[in-house]
Amino acid sequence: MKNNIIKTGILSLLLVAQISCSDDYFDVNTPSNTATLEELRMQDLMAPVIHSTMEGQRSAELAFGNYVQNFVSTGGGAAGQTEASGLWSQVYLYILPNLKAIKEKAAESNATHIGAISDILIAINLGIATDTWDNIPYSDATDGPDNNFPTFDTQEAIYTEIFTLLNSAITALEGPDNSGFNLGSSDLIYGGDSDQWLRAAYTVKARYQLHLVNKGTVTASEVLTSIANGFTSNDDNFQMSYNEKNINPWYSAEILARSTGNLSNDIASQLVSSMNGDYYPFESGALTIDPRLPIFAENGDEAEWKGFVSGGAGVAPDGSDANTRFKTDGYYTSVDSPLLLISYAEAKFIEAEAAFLANGGNTTSTGSTTAAYDAYMEGISASMEMYDVDGSDYLADGAIAVGEAGLMLHHIMKEKYINNFLNPETFVDYRRYDFSADVFTGLQIRLEEASDDSEFFGQWFRRAIYPSTELNRNEANVLANQQTPVTPVWWDN
Repeated sequence: MKNNIIKTGILSLLLVAQISCSDDYFDVNTPSNTATLEELRMQDLMAPVIHSTMEGQRSAELAFGNYVQNFVSTGGGAAGQTEASGLWSQVYLYILPNLKAIKEKAAESNATHIGAISDILIAINLGIATDTWDNIPYSDATDGPDNNFPTFDTQEAIYTEIFTLLNSAITALEGPDNSGFNLGSSDLIYGGDSDQWLRAAYTVKARYQLHLVNKGTVTASEVLTSIANGFTSNDDNFQMSYNEKNINPWYSAEILARSTGNLSNDIASQLVSSMNGDYYPFESGALTIDPRLPIFAENGDEAEWKGFVSGGAGVAPDGSDANTRFKTDGYYTSVDSPLLLISYAEAKFIEAEAAFLANGGNTTSTGSTTAAYDAYMEGISASMEMYDVDGSDYLADGAIAVGEAGLMLHHIMKEKYINNFLNPETFVDYRRYDFSADVFTGLQIRLEEASDDSEFFGQWFRRAIYPSTELNRNEANVLANQQTPVTPVWWDN
Protein backbone atom coordinates (compact mmCIF):
# COMPACT_ATOMS: atom_id res chain seq x y z
CA MET A 1 0.00 0.00 0.00
CA LYS A 2 1.41 3.38 -0.99
CA ASN A 3 0.43 5.57 1.94
CA ASN A 4 0.24 9.31 1.70
CA ILE A 5 2.24 11.03 4.40
CA ILE A 6 0.40 11.63 7.63
CA LYS A 7 0.01 15.35 7.02
CA THR A 8 -1.75 14.75 3.71
CA GLY A 9 -4.11 12.22 5.26
CA ILE A 10 -4.92 14.56 8.12
CA LEU A 11 -5.64 17.56 5.96
CA SER A 12 -7.74 15.59 3.51
CA LEU A 13 -9.74 14.16 6.37
CA LEU A 14 -10.34 17.53 7.94
CA LEU A 15 -11.70 18.79 4.64
CA VAL A 16 -14.07 15.83 4.42
CA ALA A 17 -15.25 16.37 7.96
CA GLN A 18 -15.94 20.04 7.35
CA ILE A 19 -18.52 19.23 4.69
CA SER A 20 -20.14 16.13 6.13
CA CYS A 21 -19.79 15.80 9.89
CA SER A 22 -22.20 16.53 12.72
CA ASP A 23 -22.89 19.88 14.41
CA ASP A 24 -20.71 19.00 17.39
CA TYR A 25 -17.69 18.96 15.16
CA PHE A 26 -18.24 22.56 14.10
CA ASP A 27 -17.99 23.65 17.73
CA VAL A 28 -14.31 22.71 17.58
CA ASN A 29 -11.81 25.38 16.54
CA THR A 30 -10.66 23.41 13.49
CA PRO A 31 -7.63 24.79 11.70
CA SER A 32 -7.69 25.44 7.98
CA ASN A 33 -6.30 22.90 5.56
CA THR A 34 -2.99 24.75 5.59
CA ALA A 35 -2.23 23.73 9.16
CA THR A 36 0.88 21.68 9.87
CA LEU A 37 0.84 18.52 11.93
CA GLU A 38 2.54 20.33 14.79
CA GLU A 39 -0.21 22.97 14.86
CA LEU A 40 -3.04 20.45 15.07
CA ARG A 41 -4.38 19.54 18.48
CA MET A 42 -5.59 16.10 19.54
CA GLN A 43 -9.12 17.53 19.55
CA ASP A 44 -8.74 18.75 15.97
CA LEU A 45 -7.81 15.28 14.79
CA MET A 46 -10.23 13.19 16.82
CA ALA A 47 -13.55 14.39 15.35
CA PRO A 48 -12.68 13.53 11.74
CA VAL A 49 -11.17 10.20 12.81
CA ILE A 50 -14.42 9.25 14.56
CA HIS A 51 -16.39 10.45 11.56
CA SER A 52 -14.33 8.26 9.22
CA THR A 53 -14.63 5.31 11.60
CA MET A 54 -18.42 5.47 11.42
CA GLU A 55 -18.43 6.04 7.66
CA GLY A 56 -16.10 3.05 7.34
CA GLN A 57 -18.60 0.87 9.20
CA ARG A 58 -21.25 1.97 6.73
CA SER A 59 -18.94 1.17 3.81
CA ALA A 60 -18.61 -2.36 5.14
CA GLU A 61 -22.38 -2.71 5.37
CA LEU A 62 -22.75 -1.47 1.79
CA ALA A 63 -20.44 -4.31 0.79
CA PHE A 64 -22.06 -7.03 2.87
CA GLY A 65 -25.68 -6.00 3.49
CA ASN A 66 -26.74 -7.92 0.40
CA TYR A 67 -24.81 -11.03 1.52
CA VAL A 68 -26.77 -11.17 4.79
CA GLN A 69 -30.00 -10.24 2.99
CA ASN A 70 -30.73 -6.98 4.76
CA PHE A 71 -31.32 -5.47 1.35
CA VAL A 72 -30.95 -6.22 -2.35
CA SER A 73 -30.19 -3.94 -5.26
CA THR A 74 -33.36 -2.50 -6.81
CA GLY A 75 -35.59 -5.23 -8.18
CA GLY A 76 -33.87 -8.07 -6.34
CA GLY A 77 -30.42 -8.06 -7.92
CA ALA A 78 -27.84 -10.23 -6.19
CA ALA A 79 -24.45 -8.92 -5.11
CA GLY A 80 -21.21 -10.22 -6.59
CA GLN A 81 -17.80 -10.31 -4.97
CA THR A 82 -16.67 -7.04 -3.45
CA GLU A 83 -13.43 -5.18 -2.81
CA ALA A 84 -14.98 -3.05 -0.04
CA SER A 85 -12.62 -0.34 -1.30
CA GLY A 86 -14.42 2.45 0.55
CA LEU A 87 -13.61 0.82 3.88
CA TRP A 88 -9.97 0.29 2.89
CA SER A 89 -9.57 3.97 2.05
CA GLN A 90 -11.12 5.09 5.32
CA VAL A 91 -8.96 2.80 7.46
CA TYR A 92 -5.62 3.25 5.75
CA LEU A 93 -5.74 6.77 4.41
CA TYR A 94 -7.80 8.66 6.98
CA ILE A 95 -7.94 6.70 10.23
CA LEU A 96 -4.80 4.77 11.20
CA PRO A 97 -2.26 7.49 10.26
CA ASN A 98 -4.23 10.11 12.19
CA LEU A 99 -4.69 7.90 15.23
CA LYS A 100 -0.93 7.35 15.25
CA ALA A 101 -0.50 11.14 15.37
CA ILE A 102 -3.08 11.49 18.17
CA LYS A 103 -1.38 8.78 20.23
CA GLU A 104 1.98 10.51 19.86
CA LYS A 105 0.49 13.82 21.00
CA ALA A 106 -1.32 12.12 23.88
CA ALA A 107 1.92 10.51 25.06
CA GLU A 108 3.71 13.87 24.91
CA SER A 109 0.92 15.47 26.98
CA ASN A 110 0.42 12.50 29.34
CA ALA A 111 -3.22 12.53 28.22
CA THR A 112 -3.77 8.90 29.14
CA HIS A 113 -7.51 8.84 28.54
CA ILE A 114 -7.21 10.31 25.04
CA GLY A 115 -4.51 7.75 24.33
CA ALA A 116 -6.88 5.04 25.54
CA ILE A 117 -9.69 6.28 23.30
CA SER A 118 -7.24 6.18 20.39
CA ASP A 119 -6.44 2.55 21.21
CA ILE A 120 -10.15 1.67 21.25
CA LEU A 121 -10.63 3.28 17.84
CA ILE A 122 -7.59 1.49 16.43
CA ALA A 123 -8.99 -1.81 17.72
CA ILE A 124 -12.40 -1.11 16.19
CA ASN A 125 -10.90 -0.28 12.80
CA LEU A 126 -8.53 -3.22 12.81
CA GLY A 127 -11.47 -5.42 13.71
CA ILE A 128 -13.71 -4.38 10.83
CA ALA A 129 -10.76 -4.51 8.43
CA THR A 130 -9.55 -7.99 9.38
CA ASP A 131 -13.10 -9.36 9.47
CA THR A 132 -13.49 -8.01 5.94
CA TRP A 133 -10.21 -9.17 4.32
CA ASP A 134 -8.58 -11.61 6.80
CA ASN A 135 -4.84 -10.76 6.69
CA ILE A 136 -4.22 -7.00 6.54
CA PRO A 137 -1.34 -4.50 6.79
CA TYR A 138 -0.81 -3.14 10.28
CA SER A 139 2.66 -3.45 11.82
CA ASP A 140 4.22 -1.17 9.21
CA ALA A 141 1.07 0.25 7.64
CA THR A 142 1.55 3.82 8.89
CA ASP A 143 5.20 4.30 7.96
CA GLY A 144 4.20 6.57 5.07
CA PRO A 145 6.85 7.20 2.42
CA ASP A 146 9.41 5.26 4.47
CA ASN A 147 7.64 2.05 3.48
CA ASN A 148 5.41 1.99 0.42
CA PHE A 149 5.11 -1.79 0.43
CA PRO A 150 3.88 -2.88 3.87
CA THR A 151 3.63 -6.55 4.68
CA PHE A 152 0.39 -8.11 5.90
CA ASP A 153 -0.20 -9.34 9.45
CA THR A 154 -2.18 -12.54 9.91
CA GLN A 155 -5.70 -12.30 11.25
CA GLU A 156 -4.61 -14.27 14.30
CA ALA A 157 -1.94 -11.64 15.01
CA ILE A 158 -4.42 -8.83 14.40
CA TYR A 159 -6.86 -10.30 16.92
CA THR A 160 -4.05 -10.54 19.47
CA GLU A 161 -3.35 -6.85 18.85
CA ILE A 162 -7.04 -5.95 19.18
CA PHE A 163 -7.18 -7.45 22.65
CA THR A 164 -3.84 -5.86 23.61
CA LEU A 165 -5.13 -2.45 22.58
CA LEU A 166 -8.45 -2.87 24.39
CA ASN A 167 -6.83 -4.19 27.57
CA SER A 168 -4.41 -1.28 27.56
CA ALA A 169 -7.30 1.16 27.06
CA ILE A 170 -9.28 -0.42 29.89
CA THR A 171 -6.32 -0.14 32.28
CA ALA A 172 -5.78 3.51 31.36
CA LEU A 173 -9.44 4.47 31.61
CA GLU A 174 -9.78 2.78 34.99
CA GLY A 175 -7.02 5.03 36.25
CA PRO A 176 -6.86 8.82 36.63
CA ASP A 177 -5.91 11.33 33.93
CA ASN A 178 -4.43 14.48 35.43
CA SER A 179 -3.32 16.02 32.14
CA GLY A 180 -6.14 18.53 31.98
CA PHE A 181 -6.98 17.49 28.40
CA ASN A 182 -10.53 16.47 27.46
CA LEU A 183 -11.95 15.85 24.00
CA GLY A 184 -15.25 17.56 24.76
CA SER A 185 -17.35 18.17 21.67
CA SER A 186 -14.66 16.78 19.38
CA ASP A 187 -15.67 13.37 20.74
CA LEU A 188 -18.66 12.77 18.46
CA ILE A 189 -19.69 9.65 20.39
CA TYR A 190 -19.55 10.37 24.13
CA GLY A 191 -18.58 14.03 24.43
CA GLY A 192 -15.39 13.18 26.27
CA ASP A 193 -17.01 10.93 28.91
CA SER A 194 -14.25 8.50 29.92
CA ASP A 195 -16.61 6.23 31.85
CA GLN A 196 -18.68 5.59 28.73
CA TRP A 197 -15.55 4.90 26.70
CA LEU A 198 -14.55 2.38 29.39
CA ARG A 199 -17.87 0.57 29.04
CA ALA A 200 -17.47 0.71 25.26
CA ALA A 201 -14.02 -0.90 25.51
CA TYR A 202 -15.42 -3.81 27.52
CA THR A 203 -18.36 -4.22 25.16
CA VAL A 204 -16.22 -4.16 22.02
CA LYS A 205 -13.85 -6.63 23.69
CA ALA A 206 -16.76 -8.99 24.35
CA ARG A 207 -17.87 -8.68 20.71
CA TYR A 208 -14.44 -9.74 19.44
CA GLN A 209 -14.06 -12.45 22.06
CA LEU A 210 -17.36 -13.91 20.90
CA HIS A 211 -15.96 -14.20 17.37
CA LEU A 212 -13.40 -16.68 18.68
CA VAL A 213 -15.59 -18.90 20.87
CA ASN A 214 -16.44 -21.35 18.09
CA LYS A 215 -12.77 -21.23 17.05
CA GLY A 216 -11.96 -22.53 20.52
CA THR A 217 -9.43 -19.84 21.46
CA VAL A 218 -11.77 -17.97 23.83
CA THR A 219 -14.37 -19.39 26.19
CA ALA A 220 -17.95 -18.21 26.51
CA SER A 221 -17.26 -17.55 30.18
CA GLU A 222 -14.56 -15.06 29.23
CA VAL A 223 -17.09 -13.23 27.08
CA LEU A 224 -19.45 -13.04 30.05
CA THR A 225 -16.71 -11.58 32.24
CA SER A 226 -16.12 -8.77 29.74
CA ILE A 227 -19.76 -7.98 29.00
CA ALA A 228 -20.51 -7.70 32.72
CA ASN A 229 -18.46 -4.49 32.65
CA GLY A 230 -19.96 -3.22 29.40
CA PHE A 231 -22.94 -1.10 28.41
CA THR A 232 -25.65 -0.56 31.02
CA SER A 233 -28.36 1.18 28.96
CA ASN A 234 -29.13 2.71 25.58
CA ASP A 235 -27.39 5.87 26.80
CA ASP A 236 -24.14 3.99 26.13
CA ASN A 237 -24.90 3.23 22.48
CA PHE A 238 -21.86 3.88 20.29
CA GLN A 239 -23.44 6.08 17.61
CA MET A 240 -22.95 9.33 15.72
CA SER A 241 -25.86 11.49 14.51
CA TYR A 242 -26.26 13.80 11.54
CA ASN A 243 -28.34 16.93 10.92
CA GLU A 244 -30.00 18.93 8.15
CA LYS A 245 -26.72 20.54 7.18
CA ASN A 246 -24.75 17.31 7.26
CA ILE A 247 -27.17 14.63 6.16
CA ASN A 248 -27.11 10.94 6.95
CA PRO A 249 -25.46 8.90 4.17
CA TRP A 250 -28.18 6.22 4.16
CA TYR A 251 -30.71 8.97 3.51
CA SER A 252 -28.60 10.21 0.62
CA ALA A 253 -27.98 6.77 -0.85
CA GLU A 254 -31.49 5.37 -0.50
CA ILE A 255 -34.16 8.04 -0.15
CA LEU A 256 -32.65 10.82 -2.25
CA ALA A 257 -31.32 8.38 -4.82
CA ARG A 258 -34.70 6.69 -5.20
CA SER A 259 -36.55 9.98 -5.53
CA THR A 260 -34.21 11.11 -8.31
CA GLY A 261 -34.32 7.84 -10.25
CA ASN A 262 -30.82 6.69 -9.29
CA LEU A 263 -29.79 3.24 -8.14
CA SER A 264 -30.92 2.31 -4.63
CA ASN A 265 -31.81 -0.81 -2.67
CA ASP A 266 -34.94 -2.68 -1.60
CA ILE A 267 -35.52 -4.56 1.66
CA ALA A 268 -34.76 -8.29 1.44
CA SER A 269 -37.08 -11.15 2.27
CA GLN A 270 -34.84 -12.63 4.99
CA LEU A 271 -35.31 -9.54 7.14
CA VAL A 272 -38.99 -9.09 6.34
CA SER A 273 -39.89 -12.76 6.81
CA SER A 274 -38.15 -12.70 10.19
CA MET A 275 -40.42 -9.81 11.21
CA ASN A 276 -43.81 -10.35 9.50
CA GLY A 277 -44.75 -13.70 11.04
CA ASP A 278 -43.60 -15.90 8.16
CA TYR A 279 -40.76 -17.59 10.09
CA TYR A 280 -42.09 -16.93 13.59
CA PRO A 281 -45.92 -16.91 13.47
CA PHE A 282 -47.35 -14.72 16.19
CA GLU A 283 -49.55 -16.57 18.68
CA SER A 284 -51.45 -13.94 20.63
CA GLY A 285 -53.46 -12.28 17.88
CA ALA A 286 -52.39 -8.90 19.26
CA LEU A 287 -49.99 -8.14 16.42
CA THR A 288 -49.28 -9.15 12.83
CA ILE A 289 -45.79 -7.72 12.38
CA ASP A 290 -42.78 -6.83 14.47
CA PRO A 291 -43.34 -3.16 15.47
CA ARG A 292 -39.81 -2.34 14.30
CA LEU A 293 -40.52 -3.33 10.68
CA PRO A 294 -42.29 -0.07 9.74
CA ILE A 295 -39.31 1.81 11.21
CA PHE A 296 -37.01 0.09 8.70
CA ALA A 297 -39.23 -0.34 5.67
CA GLU A 298 -42.40 0.74 3.88
CA ASN A 299 -44.67 -1.34 1.66
CA GLY A 300 -46.95 1.12 -0.11
CA ASP A 301 -49.74 0.64 2.45
CA GLU A 302 -50.42 -2.88 1.21
CA ALA A 303 -51.97 -5.47 3.49
CA GLU A 304 -48.99 -7.81 3.49
CA TRP A 305 -45.28 -7.22 3.84
CA LYS A 306 -43.33 -9.12 1.17
CA GLY A 307 -39.56 -8.75 1.02
CA PHE A 308 -37.45 -9.15 -2.09
CA VAL A 309 -35.68 -12.42 -2.83
CA SER A 310 -32.05 -11.81 -3.73
CA GLY A 311 -31.65 -12.45 -7.45
CA GLY A 312 -35.37 -12.95 -7.80
CA ALA A 313 -36.18 -10.10 -10.21
CA GLY A 314 -38.62 -8.32 -7.92
CA VAL A 315 -40.41 -11.30 -6.38
CA ALA A 316 -41.20 -12.33 -2.84
CA PRO A 317 -40.52 -15.86 -1.49
CA ASP A 318 -43.96 -17.06 -2.62
CA GLY A 319 -43.36 -15.85 -6.18
CA SER A 320 -45.67 -12.85 -5.94
CA ASP A 321 -44.52 -9.26 -6.32
CA ALA A 322 -42.37 -8.00 -3.46
CA ASN A 323 -43.21 -4.57 -2.01
CA THR A 324 -40.72 -3.53 0.68
CA ARG A 325 -38.27 -0.69 0.30
CA PHE A 326 -36.32 1.57 2.64
CA LYS A 327 -38.55 3.67 4.85
CA THR A 328 -38.74 7.37 4.01
CA ASP A 329 -37.80 9.13 7.25
CA GLY A 330 -37.02 5.78 8.84
CA TYR A 331 -34.80 5.24 11.84
CA TYR A 332 -31.67 4.96 9.70
CA THR A 333 -32.93 6.81 6.61
CA SER A 334 -33.85 10.27 7.84
CA VAL A 335 -31.76 13.37 7.27
CA ASP A 336 -30.58 13.35 10.89
CA SER A 337 -30.45 9.59 11.51
CA PRO A 338 -27.47 8.10 13.37
CA LEU A 339 -24.83 5.65 12.29
CA LEU A 340 -24.64 2.96 14.97
CA LEU A 341 -21.56 0.85 15.66
CA ILE A 342 -22.66 -1.18 18.68
CA SER A 343 -25.67 -0.90 20.99
CA TYR A 344 -26.73 -1.90 24.48
CA ALA A 345 -29.22 -4.29 22.89
CA GLU A 346 -26.41 -6.03 21.02
CA ALA A 347 -24.48 -6.25 24.28
CA LYS A 348 -27.39 -8.14 25.84
CA PHE A 349 -27.60 -10.50 22.86
CA ILE A 350 -23.86 -11.11 23.18
CA GLU A 351 -24.49 -11.96 26.83
CA ALA A 352 -27.44 -14.19 25.96
CA GLU A 353 -25.48 -16.13 23.34
CA ALA A 354 -22.44 -16.50 25.58
CA ALA A 355 -24.58 -17.70 28.51
CA PHE A 356 -26.39 -20.13 26.19
CA LEU A 357 -23.08 -21.56 24.95
CA ALA A 358 -21.51 -21.61 28.43
CA ASN A 359 -24.41 -23.81 29.54
CA GLY A 360 -23.52 -26.35 26.85
CA GLY A 361 -26.01 -25.14 24.26
CA ASN A 362 -25.45 -25.67 20.56
CA THR A 363 -27.12 -24.81 17.25
CA THR A 364 -30.04 -27.21 17.74
CA SER A 365 -30.36 -27.65 21.52
CA THR A 366 -33.38 -26.41 23.47
CA GLY A 367 -33.37 -24.80 26.90
CA SER A 368 -30.87 -22.73 28.82
CA THR A 369 -30.33 -20.80 32.02
CA THR A 370 -32.30 -17.98 33.55
CA ALA A 371 -29.32 -15.71 32.87
CA ALA A 372 -29.37 -16.49 29.15
CA TYR A 373 -33.12 -16.01 28.88
CA ASP A 374 -33.18 -12.79 30.89
CA ALA A 375 -30.41 -11.31 28.71
CA TYR A 376 -32.35 -12.34 25.58
CA MET A 377 -35.53 -10.64 26.78
CA GLU A 378 -33.67 -7.55 27.99
CA GLY A 379 -32.00 -7.29 24.59
CA ILE A 380 -35.41 -7.22 22.90
CA SER A 381 -36.72 -4.65 25.36
CA ALA A 382 -33.66 -2.45 24.83
CA SER A 383 -34.07 -2.74 21.06
CA MET A 384 -37.70 -1.64 21.25
CA GLU A 385 -36.68 1.30 23.42
CA MET A 386 -33.87 2.27 21.06
CA TYR A 387 -36.20 2.25 18.06
CA ASP A 388 -38.87 4.06 20.12
CA VAL A 389 -41.70 1.60 19.52
CA ASP A 390 -44.15 -0.10 21.87
CA GLY A 391 -42.84 -3.64 22.25
CA SER A 392 -45.16 -4.82 25.02
CA ASP A 393 -47.34 -7.07 22.82
CA TYR A 394 -44.29 -8.40 21.04
CA LEU A 395 -42.46 -9.25 24.25
CA ALA A 396 -45.54 -11.04 25.58
CA ASP A 397 -46.20 -13.10 22.44
CA GLY A 398 -45.51 -16.82 22.72
CA ALA A 399 -43.34 -16.78 19.61
CA ILE A 400 -40.90 -14.53 21.44
CA ALA A 401 -41.52 -15.23 25.15
CA VAL A 402 -40.54 -18.90 24.84
CA GLY A 403 -39.30 -19.27 28.43
CA GLU A 404 -35.87 -20.48 29.45
CA ALA A 405 -36.88 -24.11 28.86
CA GLY A 406 -37.84 -23.30 25.27
CA LEU A 407 -34.98 -20.96 24.37
CA MET A 408 -32.93 -21.92 21.32
CA LEU A 409 -29.96 -20.25 19.71
CA HIS A 410 -32.03 -19.19 16.71
CA HIS A 411 -34.29 -17.08 18.96
CA ILE A 412 -31.28 -15.09 20.19
CA MET A 413 -29.69 -14.72 16.77
CA LYS A 414 -32.96 -13.71 15.10
CA GLU A 415 -33.39 -10.87 17.55
CA LYS A 416 -29.78 -9.82 17.19
CA TYR A 417 -30.14 -9.86 13.40
CA ILE A 418 -33.20 -7.60 13.55
CA ASN A 419 -31.70 -5.22 16.08
CA ASN A 420 -28.47 -5.00 14.06
CA PHE A 421 -30.17 -4.00 10.81
CA LEU A 422 -27.57 -2.23 8.62
CA ASN A 423 -24.73 -3.29 10.92
CA PRO A 424 -21.82 -5.22 9.31
CA GLU A 425 -21.51 -7.35 12.45
CA THR A 426 -24.28 -9.55 11.02
CA PHE A 427 -21.89 -10.79 8.33
CA VAL A 428 -19.60 -12.01 11.12
CA ASP A 429 -22.51 -13.80 12.81
CA TYR A 430 -23.53 -15.54 9.59
CA ARG A 431 -20.00 -16.81 9.02
CA ARG A 432 -19.51 -17.86 12.64
CA TYR A 433 -22.42 -20.26 12.23
CA ASP A 434 -21.67 -21.23 8.62
CA PHE A 435 -24.85 -19.58 7.27
CA SER A 436 -26.88 -22.20 9.11
CA ALA A 437 -30.67 -22.19 8.70
CA ASP A 438 -30.81 -23.80 12.16
CA VAL A 439 -29.41 -20.57 13.59
CA PHE A 440 -30.85 -18.08 11.07
CA THR A 441 -34.31 -19.40 10.41
CA GLY A 442 -35.30 -19.49 6.74
CA LEU A 443 -31.88 -18.50 5.42
CA GLN A 444 -31.16 -19.75 1.91
CA ILE A 445 -28.30 -19.24 -0.50
CA ARG A 446 -28.69 -16.22 -2.78
CA LEU A 447 -29.91 -16.79 -6.35
CA GLU A 448 -27.00 -15.63 -8.47
CA GLU A 449 -27.47 -14.24 -11.90
CA ALA A 450 -25.05 -15.21 -14.67
CA SER A 451 -22.01 -13.03 -14.08
CA ASP A 452 -18.28 -13.07 -13.62
CA ASP A 453 -18.97 -14.66 -10.22
CA SER A 454 -20.65 -17.73 -11.74
CA GLU A 455 -17.70 -19.89 -10.67
CA PHE A 456 -18.91 -19.36 -7.11
CA PHE A 457 -22.51 -20.33 -7.79
CA GLY A 458 -24.11 -22.01 -4.79
CA GLN A 459 -21.42 -20.87 -2.35
CA TRP A 460 -21.61 -18.15 0.29
CA PHE A 461 -19.20 -15.27 0.00
CA ARG A 462 -17.04 -15.09 3.14
CA ARG A 463 -14.67 -12.16 2.60
CA ALA A 464 -13.84 -9.24 0.37
CA ILE A 465 -11.00 -9.38 -2.11
CA TYR A 466 -8.26 -6.79 -1.72
CA PRO A 467 -8.92 -3.51 -3.58
CA SER A 468 -7.44 -3.23 -7.07
CA THR A 469 -5.70 -0.01 -6.02
CA GLU A 470 -3.76 -1.94 -3.39
CA LEU A 471 -2.96 -4.68 -5.87
CA ASN A 472 -1.48 -2.07 -8.21
CA ARG A 473 0.60 -0.43 -5.47
CA ASN A 474 1.67 -3.40 -3.36
CA GLU A 475 1.29 -6.35 -5.70
CA ALA A 476 3.65 -8.85 -4.16
CA ASN A 477 2.20 -8.58 -0.65
CA VAL A 478 -1.39 -8.58 -1.89
CA LEU A 479 -0.88 -11.68 -4.03
CA ALA A 480 0.82 -13.45 -1.13
CA ASN A 481 -2.37 -13.03 0.93
CA GLN A 482 -5.17 -13.03 -1.65
CA GLN A 483 -7.79 -15.78 -1.40
CA THR A 484 -11.04 -16.42 -3.22
CA PRO A 485 -14.11 -14.60 -1.87
CA VAL A 486 -15.56 -17.94 -0.70
CA THR A 487 -12.49 -18.89 1.35
CA PRO A 488 -13.14 -18.66 5.12
CA VAL A 489 -11.13 -16.19 7.19
CA TRP A 490 -8.91 -17.51 9.99
CA TRP A 491 -11.49 -17.50 12.77
CA ASP A 492 -14.04 -19.09 10.40
CA ASN A 493 -11.92 -22.21 9.78
